[in-house]
Amino acid sequence: MKVGILGATGAVGQKFIRLLQGHPWFEITALGASERSAGKKYKDAANWIEDVNLPDYVGEMTVLECVPESFKGVDFVFSGLDSSVATEVEGSLAKAGIPVISNAKNYRQHPNVPLLVPEVNPDHIELINTQTFTEDGSGWIVTNPNCVAVPLSLALKPIYDAFGIEALQVTTMQAISGAGYPGVASLDILGNVVPFIGGEEPKIAPETQKLLGSYSDGVITEPKYPVDATCTRVPTLNGHMAAVNVKLAKKPTSIDEVREAILNFKNPIADLGLPSAPKQVIKLHERINYPQPRLHADQEGGMQLHMGRLRAAEIFDISFVCMAHNTIRGAAGGAILNAELLFKKGFLKSS
Repeated sequence: MKVGILGATGAVGQKFIRLLQGHPWFEITALGASERSAGKKYKDAANWIEDVNLPDYVGEMTVLECVPESFKGVDFVFSGLDSSVATEVEGSLAKAGIPVISNAKNYRQHPNVPLLVPEVNPDHIELINTQTFTEDGSGWIVTNPNCVAVPLSLALKPIYDAFGIEALQVTTMQAISGAGYPGVASLDILGNVVPFIGGEEPKIAPETQKLLGSYSDGVITEPKYPVDATCTRVPTLNGHMAAVNVKLAKKPTSIDEVREAILNFKNPIADLGLPSAPKQVIKLHERINYPQPRLHADQEGGMQLHMGRLRAAEIFDISFVCMAHNTIRGAAGGAILNAELLFKKGFLKSS
């Protein structure tokens, strides 16, 4: 399938380019960015920050404006656009009949737009059929969640299914790559922890609740529970970690019952043969000092969720830590996995 990338010169756009190299189903044929980059060769427009060489053929591609006319020849687009422009640009492409798989926040809470983590809520893709961007349904939008909501929802899914959730307390430790490029000033983050990230904390409750919601007849019924979230920036490169405390609706007989629920999680996409899907989606570590971003963020191509420190809690019922690669599982890699699911389920069709 022919693929375009919106916001191709940014950090997420570059990660899309890297992860799509050699993909068995998708080929990059168009790159879009801001007006100041449009018309330039990609190698001249982008400050390449990935730790592999820029593919020669991508470097020679001409950057296009992010307008529907630039992407008429593609089957769909990935969007790594900044939220300041994503609403208008993504909407215009969808109205032009071009499917959009977005990493931006703008449409995540739209009632007809799936907020998707394939192992958590694959049935939510049916919301596409309720969208009205085009009369024939050819143009639509699917989003992937915030880079913290992805690991958190993956960790909570088997727990929520087995026990329900009454309340949640989360403290995140988020890597500097999550701030994009140039990101956090070195004098702010070196040898330091910044105990606030603008705009992050309000996303955790609505996004995880939409992901855990049940779908029926074009409507998602979301669970409602109070969430107390604190988001911090820490001097690690990749891998967002969260320390989580959960009050359960149904009390487990022991922490071993919770452990079994996690270990017995049935991955709903396990048999679909999606190229980017990890063989083991949740890795529950028994070592008391695991998981660690430097040791585990890149495992399974950066697509695996890591959990550890699972234990009975003194105030709520259980506590644990979870971690995943933020720019792969929590951004570009997650969006590519969404596209693979949509292709396999027939929502993406080659022209």
